[in-house]
Amino acid sequence: MSVVAWIAVGSLTVWLWLLVGQGFFWRTDQRLPRRAEPPAGHWPYVAVVVPARDEAAVLPASLPSLLTQDYPGGAEVILVDDGSSDGTGKLARALSGRYGGLPLTVVSPGEPGPGWTGKLWAVRYGIELARSSSPEYLLLTDADIAHEPDSLRELVAAARGGGFDMVSQMARLRVESFWERLVVPAFVYFFAQLYPFRWINREGARTAAAAGGCVLLRTEAAERARVPESIRGAVIDDVALARVVRRGGGRIWLGLAERVDSVRPYPGLGDLWRMVSRSAYAQLRHNPLLLAGTVAGLALVYVAPPYALGTGLLTGDAPAGWAGLAAWAVMTGTYVPMLRYYRLSLATAPLLPFTALLYALMTVDSAVQHHRGRGAAWKGRTYARPEAAPDR
Repeated sequence: MSVVAWIAVGSLTVWLWLLVGQGFFWRTDQRLPRRAEPPAGHWPYVAVVVPARDEAAVLPASLPSLLTQDYPGGAEVILVDDGSSDGTGKLARALSGRYGGLPLTVVSPGEPGPGWTGKLWAVRYGIELARSSSPEYLLLTDADIAHEPDSLRELVAAARGGGFDMVSQMARLRVESFWERLVVPAFVYFFAQLYPFRWINREGARTAAAAGGCVLLRTEAAERARVPESIRGAVIDDVALARVVRRGGGRIWLGLAERVDSVRPYPGLGDLWRMVSRSAYAQLRHNPLLLAGTVAGLALVYVAPPYALGTGLLTGDAPAGWAGLAAWAVMTGTYVPMLRYYRLSLATAPLLPFTALLYALMTVDSAVQHHRGRGAAWKGRTYARPEAAPDR
């Protein structure tokens, strides 16, 4: 057989293993687990902490959904206006006055202390303020996340029903523009491939991850894990959070959301590129060897099948063509459930190799930016401190 045929066979072998040996990552059935509602009058108090930096564009679509939660117990919303220049805090107060509902506190933490990255400085400030109310749970949710009216109720019931210290839902991201439809479902698909939800949700497992946009965290578990101080230098803060909670003996759960949505738009490829490249190289521990291995792996697993099929058709190399077609078919089949979850046309499933190539380029660009000394960036704030690699 030709070299191309052998590469195609290798790719097919990898895909057959991924199909059954990587926690069935491609399935989308990990939704909120069994719920157990507390008796009337015994619902725990929850403090909702929302870090916000220049979020005036999305707050009208997200904050009212928190203020109007249909939650039987006591709850409050703390919005931490982290140095915004667009009137985020003022708008939040106006929305609270218009919609009423849960009490809202808007505070500003000032400039972050040494070593704090991303939104974690704001989260720290919000948690410190929440402690005065002695909440049993903290809901850490981003300013672009919109919740259905029963979201908080369902999260608390799921945590109680499963005995979980942390319940996290990956919000359904926006898929309206062409580039969002092409790139966003693949982002979730690749994340699940790297951190299979079934492995995360298995008691005693080592794999740990979370979706930072929607995390219900038991306050006792947060204190035991010294959150957020213990992860203050993390660029990929949600994975780091899950890791320290699990290390502290906490039970964690992660799944896809049904009633929690991100309203943040990523209309162009450049917007999505910046979103991915911000943390891609940090995921690889800023290691050039891991970068080279990742790019090579993406080429073998995703790019090689259509290349082998094309080579087989053009040159008459039947083994290469058939192996390439089979690998591409398995790949496409594993992507279909994610497209269904996002209610998108299944006709885009065969385009996954092209999307994977884009992600490879984004990862390389992330490394280039790092080695140019620009560090990571969040909402216009840059920081160069590397994060520790998440455990698997």
